Amino acid sequence: MTETTTSATPGDTVEHPWRSLGALCIGFFMILVDMTIVTVATPDIMRDLEASTNDVLWVTSAYLLTYAVPVLIMGRLGDRFGPKWLYLGGLAIFTLASLWCGLSDNIAMLIAARAVQGVGASMMTPQTMAVITRIFPADRRGAAMALWGATAGIATLVGPILGGVLVDLGGWEWIFFINIPVGVLALVLNWRLVPLLPTHPHVFDWLGVALSGIGMFGLVFGLQDGEQRDWDAVVWALVVGGVVVLGLFVLWEARNKQEPLLPLGLFGDRNFSVANIAITCMGMAATTMGFPLMLYAQIVRGYDALEASLLFVPMAAVSLVLAPVVGRINDKVHPRWLTSFGFLCCAAAIFWVTRPMTPGSAVWEILLPMGLLGLGMAFVWAPLAAAATRNLPPHHAGAGAGVYNATRTVGSVVGSAAIAVLMDARISANGLDASAESAGNAGGQMPAQIAERFSQAMAEATLLPAIALAVGFVAVLFFTTPRHMMKPTA
Repeated sequence: MTETTTSATPGDTVEHPWRSLGALCIGFFMILVDMTIVTVATPDIMRDLEASTNDVLWVTSAYLLTYAVPVLIMGRLGDRFGPKWLYLGGLAIFTLASLWCGLSDNIAMLIAARAVQGVGASMMTPQTMAVITRIFPADRRGAAMALWGATAGIATLVGPILGGVLVDLGGWEWIFFINIPVGVLALVLNWRLVPLLPTHPHVFDWLGVALSGIGMFGLVFGLQDGEQRDWDAVVWALVVGGVVVLGLFVLWEARNKQEPLLPLGLFGDRNFSVANIAITCMGMAATTMGFPLMLYAQIVRGYDALEASLLFVPMAAVSLVLAPVVGRINDKVHPRWLTSFGFLCCAAAIFWVTRPMTPGSAVWEILLPMGLLGLGMAFVWAPLAAAATRNLPPHHAGAGAGVYNATRTVGSVVGSAAIAVLMDARISANGLDASAESAGNAGGQMPAQIAERFSQAMAEATLLPAIALAVGFVAVLFFTTPRHMMKPTA
């Protein structure tokens, strides 16, 4: 494909925009799979690296933290230097960091490598949405965003299943080694197929970058270590300080008259605001639901990684089948109806799955609500992405994509920290201690006398994503009619 730098008009920039989008989605799929692929490998990593549950949760939290903090500035850097170059640079960093992850021989090294992975992912993610906004005309942008959203949703679902297969066949290291050939393929395709787009000069809001990074780090680090430190003064200082600094960040963005990192004017579009609230809830739910379910399946039911991952098959299968259907109706049906149906199904499914999380339940009792969860997710990811970006002007494509992906990732980060706290709290509340964790490290099925209480603790922790999805359901009820669906006035 011939690259061009001459046109800024969406839809006229490239001859075959779908080829460009397909290339971008390969790398995007890979980085989102890595958000959830670790969940099924948690017991194996705990055993091999002699790590605690909280340590292994930091394998995901470190990735999400370094993913979330820079994502706003990465959107602006894409506008300034070109989304293709930021995407390729991030993809190279992510691929090399994946090799580092697989070669790690202690938990500290693995967490550090995952943090570098997160930086690469943060460089890539805003560029995908920015390119869609700029190369597709408004009347085809919904279909393009449907593919982007379906990629995000399917990656979230496939992660645990793929993780189970790889752990069973080659060990937990292969959940990272698999990224190397995929990353190389994505580099070649994106180099050849993604166009060079016109760039826009920007005044970078470095104070905003510092405030958002410091605030997010304090909040998440405090939440993550709260239970371990018995919620001492240091933890509360981090949490409260993080919230205060984030408040200062918003205040500074409102006062910044040049070019704020977070353009608050974007939130003047009601659908953009609603979509950001809803995707925060979905990000939290998608990241948190796997941890307690996988620990329950492997420790209480005695499944290996592959067997545990198969619990996600109905969810992934239903979502895969319905994703093209949702894509075809995405531009024709009001986003309120699509997303409210999706969130309602997801919330009901998570509430439902907590009921059979007992030592003696039949496996089909878990598979049924997982199928309903896949149905709901198919109606959430793509319509939310389309509603958020449909009205973005080209010069705000990077900023808007950065904001949307930042809020999604913030939900994932806070959710990852919160589920660690909640799991520890519910284990303690059910009269258990480190013996429950050591049962997972030992690699055997949990003793019968504590299996019931551990199951109850994991079921109670699973209510967190269910509550997040219920909040998302309420939020999407406030979607307004998109402009392309409004009848022209006389």
